[in-house]
Amino acid sequence: MERSAAPGLLPILRSQQQGELLHAVLEDPERESSLADLGRRLGIPDPSVHREIERAERSGIVTSRKVGRTRLIRADTSSPYFRPLRELLVLAFGPPARLRAAVAIEGVDEAYIFGSWAAAWAGEDLSRPIGDIDLLVLGDPDREVLYPAIDQAGQDLNRQVQVQIRPAGWLESGDGSFHETVAGRPMLRIYPGDAPT
Repeated sequence: MERSAAPGLLPILRSQQQGELLHAVLEDPERESSLADLGRRLGIPDPSVHREIERAERSGIVTSRKVGRTRLIRADTSSPYFRPLRELLVLAFGPPARLRAAVAIEGVDEAYIFGSWAAAWAGEDLSRPIGDIDLLVLGDPDREVLYPAIDQAGQDLNRQVQVQIRPAGWLESGDGSFHETVAGRPMLRIYPGDAPT
């Protein structure tokens, strides 16, 4: 996806980068991050991080302080925009982090968001709003542990999460129409490892 284009997940924002940055800062309002850390974590070039944070600070959405030569950024929780904007950003950009935490259990080898949410994240134009979130879990997890964790994440995100569990290696060795559909469309790997926050 061209990250300077309006994000399909919340097209009222100017760009995907803007949404990812604001989500990263507002999601955890107690966390302070340097501009360089934000850029590294999100894979966004330093000039873009600087430009978006400058706009956010002028708007009263974030606050900053200097420690030596490092500028530390955090959410401005006193802003009247904080609570409603944070809620919108979590709903639009929060699924990778929330679902990554939910699937981080024994027996899960990999997890991916697929379907319309992943397509919008990848920048595809959708003909209708996104409803639920499709999640592919590879491995052999304890379903009695996995399903409640996924259900809670879905409640946090105000969306139903549809889970498909397949054995490890299914993406490489699977077949059939469901496999073709999933493997042939955008997917966002959320587990293991770092994913967008």
